Amino acid sequence: MAVRIKNRHRLKDREVKEFAATIHKKLHGDFLNEKDTVDTGTIEEFTVLLVNDSIDFLIQDSNILFTLQGLLKHRPSTHFVIVDMGAVGFIVKGADVMAPGITEADQLIQKDDFVWICDQKYRKPLATGTALMSGEEMKTKKPGKAVKTLQYVGDRFWMLTH
Repeated sequence: MAVRIKNRHRLKDREVKEFAATIHKKLHGDFLNEKDTVDTGTIEEFTVLLVNDSIDFLIQDSNILFTLQGLLKHRPSTHFVIVDMGAVGFIVKGADVMAPGITEADQLIQKDDFVWICDQKYRKPLATGTALMSGEEMKTKKPGKAVKTLQYVGDRFWMLTH
């Protein structure tokens, strides 16, 4: 099924530079360059950034976040949380990530940072979320929730775009 993107329009070079600076600051990397064609549009209530016709970023509450598709394409090397295989089934159903299920976490993570979650075996993105504690705290297996899940494989946005 084809995705219907409403209000799609190409961004001007100045707008692309602004988004690139914001993405660099918030997502800790250079994921846009001047050769990319960047469009914006809406899919139902979701505002998206399309990079070379790929839905790579989601704009939510004035924050720019990777989509799972964007994570697969860009493979950021920071702000990751690796979970054991026992947690995978819960995460792909939308559960928040509990600290005891985390096997590794990037030490650059601070509370309220955007993070991406992957499994221990294949290192494929499973979900995105907001850190509820620092990467160091996640590693110490402190009890409780470590990541509030925002998007996950199989959620409504995933189904709309696949």
